[in-house]
Amino acid sequence: MNKLFWLCTFVALGSLGCAGADVRPIVDMKGVNEATYENDLKECQTLAQQQSGMGETAAKGAGAGAVVGGLLGLVTGGNKSGIAQVAGAGAVIGAAGGAYSGNQAQEAVVKRCLSGRGYKVLN
Repeated sequence: MNKLFWLCTFVALGSLGCAGADVRPIVDMKGVNEATYENDLKECQTLAQQQSGMGETAAKGAGAGAVVGGLLGLVTGGNKSGIAQVAGAGAVIGAAGGAYSGNQAQEAVVKRCLSGRGYKVLN
C-alpha cells in the first residue's frame, strides 16, 4: 500500500476520537444543582449512545467511499492495483465522514436531551 493510503487511514482514525455521546456541552450553571446536572448528563449520554452512531454510519460511509474511489480509479484508467488503492483510500475517507456524522448526531441528542430537561445549553 502506498503512503497516501496510510496517511488517509491515520487521519480517518484520528477523526473518530471526537466526543459523540460523551460530549459535555457548555451549560449555564446559574441556579443549577451540580449533582442533579451530572446525573441528567449521564442519562442523556446513555440515550445518545442508543442513537445510530459512529459504527453504522462509518460502515455506510466506507462502502460508499470504496465505490466512488473504485469508479474514480476506473475513469482515470488505473490498473487493478491502482484501482484497489483508490477504492481503499475512498473507503477510509468515507468511513471518517460517516463516523463524523454519527458523532454529530450523538452530540445533538445529548444537547436536546439536556435542553428538554430545562438546562440552558449554550453551544
